[in-house]
Amino acid sequence: MPHAEIKTKQCLLTLKQLHGEIAGKLQANAREAKRLRTCMLQVEAVMKMLDPEVNLRAISVKRRVRGNPWFKRGTLYRSAVDVMRRAGRPMTAREITDALMAEKAPEAPRKQAVLIQAAIMAALRKRDGESVAGEGMPPRWTLRDRNNT
Repeated sequence: MPHAEIKTKQCLLTLKQLHGEIAGKLQANAREAKRLRTCMLQVEAVMKMLDPEVNLRAISVKRRVRGNPWFKRGTLYRSAVDVMRRAGRPMTAREITDALMAEKAPEAPRKQAVLIQAAIMAALRKRDGESVAGEGMPPRWTLRDRNNT
């Protein structure tokens, strides 16, 4: 048997296994979708019992927005302050983001970095005058001295 045929057989075996796994996931998701549809119909029935005039079509679909995978809720600002403390100099939100992303996720896509930069900027603006101070355009952020506030 030539060498190429062995590789082809191995490849086909692996692809068959992958195909089976994907088919299994599809079946599991179909069962979950059926279960969720049943739950939604039950909720709608109870809503109709409480108020027969309720307009179910007016209810908008809610999608859960996933946070970023590198920073848990409430830790991004603290991480930014830590970067500013270590730098010891005024920094822009972009510089803070670049330092954080270099630590946490150097392979992160640019879009994710832009979203994190926006979150850092919002957190810094929210605390401007309290624990941080921003000057200039774009603002260069510094930590405020706790003793003088």
